[in-house]
Amino acid sequence: MLRCLLMPDCVVCGIEAGDPICAGCERDYFPRGTVRCAICAERLPASENGSLALCGRCLAHAPHFDATIAGADYAPPVDGMILALKFQARLDLGHAFGRLLAARAPKVAIDAVVPVPLSRLRLRERGFNQVEEIARSLARELGRPCLRFALQRIAERPPQQGLSLARRRANVRHAFVAPSALCLGHVVLVDDVMTSGSTLDEAAACLKRAGVGKVTNMVAARTP
Repeated sequence: MLRCLLMPDCVVCGIEAGDPICAGCERDYFPRGTVRCAICAERLPASENGSLALCGRCLAHAPHFDATIAGADYAPPVDGMILALKFQARLDLGHAFGRLLAARAPKVAIDAVVPVPLSRLRLRERGFNQVEEIARSLARELGRPCLRFALQRIAERPPQQGLSLARRRANVRHAFVAPSALCLGHVVLVDDVMTSGSTLDEAAACLKRAGVGKVTNMVAARTP
């Protein structure tokens, strides 16, 4: 009873008690029954339900990552939450996303959590990496280390927004480096939003070159 009385308001509706999101908002905006590609989390027709359902792109050209788990679609109000995290320093939302993703983590051994890094210029401008906030919360919930420096972004590139698929892939090519060897069996790679998957694909390729055996993406939102 005391826990219920002290529970903060839902970070989505701000009306009902939520820890961090009330049951109604989680059901409405973070549904668990969405049918998605097992590798890239792209939405699939309901008729293709099944844990091993794959989209045509992943069947034709498998990416370097092995699976993707998305918390929600990148649509209202989740898109507004992510923008508030990035540009208004609502770090509490990053912690909320991490806790939500932890509840959906794969039921297999995970060795570490790795956030997709920002470039040095973007990090200086913003003052923090919003993805790292999600990853730290997720790692804490899972009881696994958050390897903040396992990946470094070594190239200053234009934002991915508005670029075609081909240009997105070219824009992130050779953008990451792993400073040291990573002899890990299974790593969770964290990002806030997944659109084409180009950034996560390049990051996963870098992790595997460093010695990681399996990479599972966990993203707060996936573009429909």
